[in-house]
Amino acid sequence: QVQLVESGGGLVQPGGSLRLSCTASGNINSISIMGWYRQAPGKQRELVATLNAGAMTNYADSVKGRFTISRTNSDRNTVFLQMNSLKPDDTAVYYCNAYLSADRRDLQYYWGQGTQVIVSS
Repeated sequence: QVQLVESGGGLVQPGGSLRLSCTASGNINSISIMGWYRQAPGKQRELVATLNAGAMTNYADSVKGRFTISRTNSDRNTVFLQMNSLKPDDTAVYYCNAYLSADRRDLQYYWGQGTQVIVSS
């Protein structure tokens, strides 16, 4: 059974930084894309950043230049989201997402349980 476990959320003042991490576990064969989405109260879930198997990244315009998605070569099942210069508008539940193959099945999407980020003074 595939699980995505996030960590690193919390309360931070405007202008501060946080680093989120997400680890995919289970009988994983391959990961095509891992990424982060967020959902603020009363709003739809939106893409924040993605990182594909070829190390190409994609960012929402609202976070470009402030957020960085990355992974380490030693553990390709873990992805990080470094968030700098945080703004109150970044307040949301952040969800990890992965498009992967497990148990020799076709690629499909999986979601983490979410981690809360609050940017407030």
